[in-house]
Amino acid sequence: MTPKIDPALHTEKKPDWIRVKLPRDPVFWSTKSLISDLRLHTVCEEAQCPNRWECWSQGTATFMIAGDRCTRACGFCAVKTAKPFALEADEPQRVAQAVQRMKLNHIVITAVARDDVPDGGAEHFARTIEAVREVQPGITIEILVPDFNDKDDALMTVMKAKPEIFNHNLETVERLTPLVRSRAKYHRSLNVLKRAKEMAVELGGKVATKSGLMLGLGETEPELFQAMDDLLEHGVTVLTLGQYLRPSANHLPVVEYVHPDTFENYKQIALKKGFRHVASAPLVRSSYHAADFKPELDLD
Repeated sequence: MTPKIDPALHTEKKPDWIRVKLPRDPVFWSTKSLISDLRLHTVCEEAQCPNRWECWSQGTATFMIAGDRCTRACGFCAVKTAKPFALEADEPQRVAQAVQRMKLNHIVITAVARDDVPDGGAEHFARTIEAVREVQPGITIEILVPDFNDKDDALMTVMKAKPEIFNHNLETVERLTPLVRSRAKYHRSLNVLKRAKEMAVELGGKVATKSGLMLGLGETEPELFQAMDDLLEHGVTVLTLGQYLRPSANHLPVVEYVHPDTFENYKQIALKKGFRHVASAPLVRSSYHAADFKPELDLD
């Protein structure tokens, strides 16, 4: 049986630096209406992202395809675990419509884990990428993918659609991975990131690879620094670090609220280690200000 992080370690009171601004900009409500109108899901809402007010007020969102039911039950995630519905054949076109209406130059596309289908939803990812690029040829497409159970054929299906940025989150340090991530494996995730970059080259192109870690789950600094080194060794150039926030009492406890100064220190350490771009702050998430870093411009 997998051991659990002791719930008694949970720190209930949030510090002053964990504050979320409520929406005032009418663009927020316009974005919300558009997403509802096109029957789309966003990770912003499903994962209870603390930045959704800010991002939606700026007219940006991370689209979550393949439904809102995940086949995995990660201890940190607010997305519901249940038997998924069938993939919707017209969803790629609906995402493309949203891109047109929002006039996006950068889109992030993610998905729930779909272990119920043989390719893990890879073909659905590819069709969505292609639909978006058809209506907005110059757009930068960033994908945030599950591990596809380390199936090279599924990963190749996605890479053939040629996203500019490939994001797969390590989420936590190696020791905590079995406690935090349902079915996922630390070294499998590293391999997925490495293979994505290799496949892009095999296909005659390039891709920037990106990954993120949550802090406050009980990791130690040496473990965090080792995770950074592991990501660099597997070709990752973009890193995000953010504070884990407990979605409900049924989720993993927050062992520590990491101070903003510590996040800044980790950013400087990560940059010195060799990452090209680092976003590190309590409310940073994988897609937070994703368009600001433009890693597609500095590929080797």
